Amino acid sequence: MNAREQLDAEAAKRILIFDGAFGTQIQERKLSEEDYAGDLGLKADQKGNNDILALTRPDVIADITRAYLEAGSDVVSTNTFSANTISQADYAAEALVRDINIASARIARKCADEYAAKDGRPRFVAGAIGPTNKTLSLSPDVEDPGYREIDFDYLTSVYLDQAEALVEGGVDFILIETIFDTLNAKAGIMAVKQLSEKLGRDVPIMLSMTLTDLSGRNLSGHTVEAFWNAVRHANPVTIGLNCSFGADQLRPHVQVLSDIADTLLLAYPNAGLPNELGEYDELPETTAKLTGIWADNGRVNILGGCCGSTPDHIAAMAKRVEGVAPRKVPERDTKMRLAGLEPFVVAA
Repeated sequence: MNAREQLDAEAAKRILIFDGAFGTQIQERKLSEEDYAGDLGLKADQKGNNDILALTRPDVIADITRAYLEAGSDVVSTNTFSANTISQADYAAEALVRDINIASARIARKCADEYAAKDGRPRFVAGAIGPTNKTLSLSPDVEDPGYREIDFDYLTSVYLDQAEALVEGGVDFILIETIFDTLNAKAGIMAVKQLSEKLGRDVPIMLSMTLTDLSGRNLSGHTVEAFWNAVRHANPVTIGLNCSFGADQLRPHVQVLSDIADTLLLAYPNAGLPNELGEYDELPETTAKLTGIWADNGRVNILGGCCGSTPDHIAAMAKRVEGVAPRKVPERDTKMRLAGLEPFVVAA
């Protein structure tokens, strides 16, 4: 049984638990510049480069991963949200992208396998790929709407390098997450498809969109329905929503996606909305209560947390949904589903 089949089998039994935020946990450790930089000899200041800790402080990343597994996570992600050549250029660490991804994947794989060996319950590793700080759909220059800092082929190659290293490190899935630009996501999908062809096997994709306003659109303007129509061809093992807002504000959009997506649904909201200082105050019990409503209504297959979430949030969610039946995946229909910024459906 491959990873896709195994995840489907486990998700048919119960609601699975994803992990929570890494940034929140790293910040709590109040690491110094020396912790981040290590002995790598990089020219730029590394403080804030969370991804590089897989090389300089792997113990920190392992501790956080184990904390989420201890809290009940069935799926843990790699700490590689910005481990790509575009984002690492800000730290003059582009040459270390491959090493960062392999190291982070190996940390997550080792921890996941440790916990699976303890109780016999499968644990999965998702290789996290963030959107980068560039967008293919929009111009950064208000004076030149046609200008783009990068093109589709270049971003695809950036994602391919990262995905290849993550798979080499032992991940089960590639998670293209916090998707604010649907075209960026398509470059990620293209990269994983190229990698699958190169390896001669399926590399399952997980996709997670992020909304930029309460109307339910991402930055490139796509509604949840239009986004699904635009990426459905990728045959993702999961589709979902993350970040954006807290569970309360994300609820109607999770409901919409749950109705139309014929694959597993993964939702991992922020721990509420940030306060004036940019900190998250929502208590684990509150997050668990709000996401528990999604579970009660049969809307989710996998639950986790994004910004501001902690192992306590994940543990509370795991406890809340224990024994609650997982969402039933809708059957695929024969309608032609197209997308501009809005969905367009042609009946068969």
